[in-house]
This record gives sequence, structure tokens and C-alpha cells, in this order.
Amino acid sequence: MAEFAFDLNDDQKAVRDWIHGFAADVIRPAAAEWDEREETPWPIIQEAAKIGLYSLDFYAQQFFDPTGLGIPMAMEELFWGDAGIALSIVGTGLAAVGVLANGTEEQIGTWVPQMYGDADDVKVAAFCSSEPDAGSDVASMRTRAVYDEAKDEWVLNGTKTWATNGGIANVHVVVAVVDPELGSKGHASFIVPPNTPGLSQGQKFLKHGIRASHTAEVVLEDVRVPGSCLLGGKEKLDERLARARERARKGGERLKNAAMATFEASRPAVGAMAVGTARAAYEVALDYARTREQFGRPIIDNQGVAFQLADMRTQIDAARLLVWRASWMAAAGKPFESAEGSMSKLYASEIAKSVTGQAIQILGGNGYTREYPVERMHRDSAIYTIFEGTSEIQRLVISRTVSGVPVR
Repeated sequence: MAEFAFDLNDDQKAVRDWIHGFAADVIRPAAAEWDEREETPWPIIQEAAKIGLYSLDFYAQQFFDPTGLGIPMAMEELFWGDAGIALSIVGTGLAAVGVLANGTEEQIGTWVPQMYGDADDVKVAAFCSSEPDAGSDVASMRTRAVYDEAKDEWVLNGTKTWATNGGIANVHVVVAVVDPELGSKGHASFIVPPNTPGLSQGQKFLKHGIRASHTAEVVLEDVRVPGSCLLGGKEKLDERLARARERARKGGERLKNAAMATFEASRPAVGAMAVGTARAAYEVALDYARTREQFGRPIIDNQGVAFQLADMRTQIDAARLLVWRASWMAAAGKPFESAEGSMSKLYASEIAKSVTGQAIQILGGNGYTREYPVERMHRDSAIYTIFEGTSEIQRLVISRTVSGVPVR
């Protein structure tokens, strides 16, 4: 087990600098254009694929970094570049994590490479969990998966929403209800292979921020997938459902469902995304405050501005430390006994909104225009308190964990 440290090692620093260079030279110059276009930036994803940044190998290396800091370090640098483009580059990762967390070795080896494609033919993947009437309330999920034993196929019906890469993905990972009586514990995850009949894209959402990232509904109408596409396999599912039924009968603690396992694994990474956006806005504000003059002196000479910047920097560093702690704990196999994963996501996402808002204030009227990037960063930051569990849900998870009381 790697010791927790505040400093990156030489290899990590080299990777960080490499990613930072791509973010500065390729992502940032294209950020405003793709934000306006509200389209998936395929050329940027392809550039990332050409250098190995958008690839299974790269993310596997970061995922298995024994310190746990590989993924949050990468996320912070990419989202420092631009949140919308970065999410288009890393959005496939949520689907990949869904397979890594719940799939067999054969499923991982078969499907994860198809999520990325290659440098000449890049692909993306989508993780489909939220529904029009079931976002954070996963127990209200209505998408059903029914097993056709005669054909060894699962039949999926329902509608998913807020799916990153939904409808344009090569591979979709879909969470569906297999036993309605067990509530959220009666869920399972399924691979929907490319070009499967019955899967279609519904509404594409026009969003407040992260506009370069494709978000849409996914409609499933009698979608048939082979039995081998059930993540973890039928035997493992039957055993899990049997244990859940027994625990429910005894009134004991229930098992976590597949969707929540994916979200728990990714929450510190979302916190790192938020840190990257906050840091980017802070740096713009700091540079502006040093060079902008009012009343014959730089505005950073005023305590009102300087103290704001001091608070912004302190909050960013605190958020990063919470993210690094949670990431290190996950890599070390330490349980989140105080919901440290949710803590990191909650705090980092909230300070991203706060810091980007303060950056606009420091830039004044200029900050409110699209001539400067903090306006876009502020719009982008709003998503962090919403997706993969709202801030309210994070507080619910934390309060239940630290108190042991089923807070409602």
C-alpha cells in the first residue's frame, strides 16, 4: 500500500505536465468555439487519441496508480483546459468504470476497448442510469430488463436521460430493474452492443454549460442483448438477489446496487474536475488583478480583491486535499467510513461554483462577457453540484454515514 503523500513523484509530474501541455495547446484554444457550437469536438478527441491520451491504456495506467492520484491528477489538468471538451474526452470513462466495477474479466477485455476505438476511428461510450422520473432517486427506476430463458437474452425497455454520449456512443451501459420488489437492490447493469436494434437517441439537451459534451435521452424499445451482456453474469446476479431478498426478509442492511457502485468509484474524480475548473478561474482572476489598474494602482493592492483571492486559493487547495485523500483511500482499499468520497465531491463542486463566481466579480464587467473565459467557467461549474449525485444527495450520504441515522 502506497503511503499518502502531498507531493507527486517524478513519473506523475511528467504525466501531469504532458496533460497540461495538451490542455493548454489544444483544448483551451478550441474551448470557446465548441462551447458556441454545442457539438461533440471529434477533432479534439482524435488529437487526444493520437497521442494516447484518449485510450484504454492511458486510463488503465492512471486507474491502477497505487497512490490513487493518477485519475484525479489527470482530471484536474484536463478540466483546467475546458470542462466541456474535457468531459467529451473523459465521458467514456464512466461507462468503462461501470464495466470495471461490475463486469467479469472477459467482459472487461471484450467491451472496454470497443468504447474507445483507436486513433483512426475514435469511439465513445455512455453510462445510462438516470431517468425522467428517477435521477438521484434510483429506487424509482422504471427501465426493466426481463430474462428470456429460451433464447438466453435480456429484453430492455425504458427511457434514460442525462446520458453523456447517449445515442452517439458505440457501447451503452444501461442500468435496469430486474426485480422490482427489491427496489434499488433489484438493479443490474447491461452492455448494449453497437447497432443493437431498438436503441435510439431521444431528445438532445441544450445546456447552460459543458456545451461541448453531448447529453441526450436514450430510448430502449424491446432491446435484446445476449445473456453474456449482463455485467457480472447471471449466476452472480442470482446470488446477489437471493442475499438481498434474505436481508430484506430479516430487515438487515442491504447490498449496494450496481449504479451506486459506479458513482462511488467516480465521485472523487468529479471532485478533481471541479478543482480543475476552479483553479483555471482563479488563475485568470489572479492575473487580471495583477495587471488591471484602477485609481493608479493594480486592483490586487486592494484588500477586498486580495482577500478574495486568498480565500479562493485556500478553498481550491482544501478541495484538492479532500479529493486526494478519498482517491488514496480507494486505491488503498480503505472504506469510506465517513463518506470521504462524497465529502470530496461535495466540497469541490461547491467551491467551483463559488470561485468561478468570485472570478467574475474580480473581472467586473469584463468577467460577464464572453471575451474572457470566466463566464464560461462559471456556467460549466454548475454541473458539478448536480451530476453523479447532487450536493443535497452528498449531504444526505454524509449525514447518514456519520450519524448512523436514516436521515430523510
